[in-house]
Amino acid sequence: MTDEKAATNGTGEVGKPAAPVVNWDDSEMRTVYANVVNAASTREEVTLFFGSNQTWNPGEAKEFDVKLLERVILNPHASKRLFVLLGAVLSQYEKRFGEIKIEGLKAVANAAKGDKEPAAKAS
Repeated sequence: MTDEKAATNGTGEVGKPAAPVVNWDDSEMRTVYANVVNAASTREEVTLFFGSNQTWNPGEAKEFDVKLLERVILNPHASKRLFVLLGAVLSQYEKRFGEIKIEGLKAVANAAKGDKEPAAKAS
């Protein structure tokens, strides 16, 4: 390495380290489709549950089963990074294809915050 590259850390800017290179190894990756997701947390971890609901008319059913397929456990820092990443991906998606509307989303958000607002009022 030349003295110039050493002084600039290969970035061309003095004092700024080069960004790390991430090599993604997908040789053992599996693909699982999920149309249902749920989450739970403790102080130390956030657990995501992914599953499949095969009830074709859930609005008409009084009860239906969801087969849970995968569980992913994250620490709070990785969970926050996932939250930010998904927000950015969905924002880009909605700019291209339009807003994704989810019925009952306010009720779910309020329940997560501990609000007692009735589901009928939330949309």
